[in-house]
Amino acid sequence: MKDLSSLREQINEIDETLVKLFLKRMEIVSGVAEYKKRNSMEVLDKSREEQIINKHLQSINDETQRIQLKDFLESLMYISRKAQKKILSEDVACEKVDNNEAAYKIGFQGVAGSYSHQALIEYFGDKVETEGFLNFKDVFEALKRDEIKYGILPIENSSTGAITEVSDLLGEYNFYIVGEKCIKVDHNLLGVEGTELSDIEEVYSHTQGFLQCTQFFDEHSDWRLIPYYNTARSAEYISNENSKKKACVASKQAADVYGLKVLKENINNSSNNHTRFIIIGKNIECNEQSNKVSVVIAIPHKVGSLHSILKNFADNNCNMVKIESRPIVDKAWEYFFYIDFDGNILDANTRSTLKSIEEESLYFKLLGNYKSEVIYK
Repeated sequence: MKDLSSLREQINEIDETLVKLFLKRMEIVSGVAEYKKRNSMEVLDKSREEQIINKHLQSINDETQRIQLKDFLESLMYISRKAQKKILSEDVACEKVDNNEAAYKIGFQGVAGSYSHQALIEYFGDKVETEGFLNFKDVFEALKRDEIKYGILPIENSSTGAITEVSDLLGEYNFYIVGEKCIKVDHNLLGVEGTELSDIEEVYSHTQGFLQCTQFFDEHSDWRLIPYYNTARSAEYISNENSKKKACVASKQAADVYGLKVLKENINNSSNNHTRFIIIGKNIECNEQSNKVSVVIAIPHKVGSLHSILKNFADNNCNMVKIESRPIVDKAWEYFFYIDFDGNILDANTRSTLKSIEEESLYFKLLGNYKSEVIYK
């Protein structure tokens, strides 16, 4: 049997080789990060990492060695991700928000008279050029093709919670939240002139409109509730149909635009019904007044992972105002966490919080830093 000093000498020789290979590998990792930066790609490619690890494990028969090698490779992948994230985040800087730019187009989902259109006008004013789209994804696609400079979309309702489709699209596209607008939503039952409640057989609305008015519709269970694109398009449809058998849920503004009669005012479950809209753009924008940060993360599926992430807010004296989870597509029982907290990325405290969260996350994306219009009590 070899003595200890001889064994240590062998380890030293192997370590020298490993260090040289490691440094060479990290040089290549830097090149990968630069490529991802130029092509707006994400750091984490989990399927590729799993493929590489499984490939190397296949040749190992000893179970103990398999476990040890798996730990080694996962640690190596983590170090590589961390290095890539640092390179990708080096150029993140704030651009000034400018709502007075002379000529740009704003996209929204819906038509004139919709709550989205109302939020757009209240945020940008009535002088900007606007374009309505059929669904939420169309707004993201238009921004991707540079057909619009900003998009405005509903993200959350005070009564029914998150609009999950928009949250999922935020994670899918490499855009940023650059602003926020909150408006009061007063749903009304609209119909053509001369319609009475006893005439109605069908009611059209976006599903959110129905969800926010369940108490009213429980009293009219004989009516068929038919989901439609949005409340304003529902009003447009009812106007075109010109049938007393059909009604819709929409705003009074939509009634004015499409010449409908308000059959029943304020039918929402709560009189304190608000919808929060986000403004999305291709670049991150912030200024000294920006006071809200939004991120999306994925964390290791281990005991204490979420607790460790949330502890960063307390340690850095940052107030977290919202957290919600969304399933990761094709990854059963794995989740993204969408988090909002008070802060400004121009401040060292906020940057420290973001850095700590990023280092502990498998996936991290800064969604934006913007001025909040929601008051949390």
